[in-house]
Amino acid sequence: MRGVDGELVFTDDEDRVGYVLMLAATVSRYSWRCLSYCLMGTHVHLLIETPLPNFGEGMRWLHGHYGRCFNAQHGRVGHLFQGRYHDEPVLTDGHLVNAVGYIALNPVDGGLCRDPAGWRWSSHHAVARGRPPKWMAHEILVDRLEAITGARMAYESIVASRLRGLTP
Repeated sequence: MRGVDGELVFTDDEDRVGYVLMLAATVSRYSWRCLSYCLMGTHVHLLIETPLPNFGEGMRWLHGHYGRCFNAQHGRVGHLFQGRYHDEPVLTDGHLVNAVGYIALNPVDGGLCRDPAGWRWSSHHAVARGRPPKWMAHEILVDRLEAITGARMAYESIVASRLRGLTP
């Protein structure tokens, strides 16, 4: 999801904390499995598995609620997010591996930090510190990646190899 006309959807840490709390509530409310997330200034990346066919309903609830709160907090009106969310089903193992690396490294690629563990507004930050939130489905993600690659520590390897590819 991107902000309308490239506007910020997160202006400060209070916005980001609020969004993460709303994401956690959405995961619980809609029985989602949140595999990965990353909050940037103008957009957000989510890797969500939906055991029930309720992704659209959950996204409307999450972004509608967040948009109303953001507007009230910042004295603005109108849509916060540009159009409908972009959902791209992950249909292959390679696509999953690529999505995981892309989301973790997005803040590095965006010039916000040199190491993805340094960007506190992503699931990778918590995972790298050994403290993924209970509402995250990180163990499910790890099991899938290890089954795909046949290697232990597959998540860490994917992020590290992508980081080596992005930095000189």
